[in-house]
Amino acid sequence: MASVTLTDVRKSYGATAVIHGVDVDIADGEFVVLVGPSGCGKSTLLRMVAGLETITDGEIAIGDRVVNDLEPKDRDIAMVFQNYALYPHMTVATNMGFSLEHRGTSKAQIAERVKWAADILGLEALLDRYPRQLSGGQRQRVAMGRAIVRNPQVFLFDEPLSNLDAKLRVVMRGEIKGLHQRLRTTTIYVTHDQVEAMTMADKIVVLNAGRVEQVGAPLDLYDRPANQFVAGFIGSPAMNFIGGRITPGGFVAAGVTLPLPAGLPAGERSAVYGARPEAFALAPDGLPATVTLVEPMGPETQVTLMLGEHQIIAVFRERVKARPGDTLHIRPDLEAIHLFDAETGARLN
Repeated sequence: MASVTLTDVRKSYGATAVIHGVDVDIADGEFVVLVGPSGCGKSTLLRMVAGLETITDGEIAIGDRVVNDLEPKDRDIAMVFQNYALYPHMTVATNMGFSLEHRGTSKAQIAERVKWAADILGLEALLDRYPRQLSGGQRQRVAMGRAIVRNPQVFLFDEPLSNLDAKLRVVMRGEIKGLHQRLRTTTIYVTHDQVEAMTMADKIVVLNAGRVEQVGAPLDLYDRPANQFVAGFIGSPAMNFIGGRITPGGFVAAGVTLPLPAGLPAGERSAVYGARPEAFALAPDGLPATVTLVEPMGPETQVTLMLGEHQIIAVFRERVKARPGDTLHIRPDLEAIHLFDAETGARLN
């Protein structure tokens, strides 16, 4: 196992820059998720760590070795791809042991390592099957087994669950996290799914257009987003944003005046009012809002509302009996309100 350090890492294709000076420190044994929208550069960054993409500038270190000029095979990493990349003409056992065989490992050692990995991943009964005889989840386990038999210093995962159905993604998410807790191998995991990021990561790196927006523990990013981009990307359903103006009498927006949290700098300014769906509570003396959609979720109810001229989503930890056109009175939890600069998106409170 080893730490991974990215220092002012940059990547350009000709005159087009796609990674703009990324700095990230990943501790030994840490599970770090790179998350962001499509095209933000997260897979490119992962492939640079793997050695599959060259580095235009900066430095990548694995442990105490700078690996900028090392071939992928010499970096002591193992990568799990989105499409599994299994050899169709090889059995599960042969697929899992192929990299060891390629390195000249003895047959006895290969068999021992394959059995060890198969026991961890529940693949003992599938070792003689071919990839075409496996389900998507089983193929993903084989791809993971092929990675762990090498006992690398670093695991790299490139959107490994995107080809699975929703139920299986939840199962495999837990299996990958459980595998990390057992092996404690440094892991870098790429996804565009912020739910995966929140549930799996020790630390999240939020990327946007090739730049790091924020780095931190999942709940730190959720509770204290550095800017409006992070606030809108982390959390499901997404945070509600209402544009308006901070005034001495409250936050004035089209058709509504919202209460403000304490401790804001004095003076009026344009801003964006951010409230997560669960930050609203039903209150007889609250703000009137018109129901447009009610979605019962079992233990909670998700309600789409018009608050003044703004559509918001509220999640109530109770069963709300309401119909489109009804009026609900809601009150925001001022300790959970976020305010952002209207121009820069930076957090104000």
